[in-house]
Amino acid sequence: MYTYNPKGICSMQINFEIENNKLKNVSFTGGCDGNLKGISNLVEGMNVKTVFEKCKGITCGKKPTSCPDQLAKALEELVIKKNK
Repeated sequence: MYTYNPKGICSMQINFEIENNKLKNVSFTGGCDGNLKGISNLVEGMNVKTVFEKCKGITCGKKPTSCPDQLAKALEELVIKKNK
């Protein structure tokens, strides 16, 4: 299980697992409950690179980031850490 503490959004934490380069068990703590449950269900089983590409750069209102964007940042951080 990987835990990421996002910045600049309502959610306080993002948890997920990666198995065979696919996202599993994605959950958000805090934030817009229904939307985040929807995002979690939509990305379940998706390839990490695909989720990253689809979510990176999404904004929320006037905020420069969003829950999907922070998920992309978490995935990017994990890949960078793994490749060091």
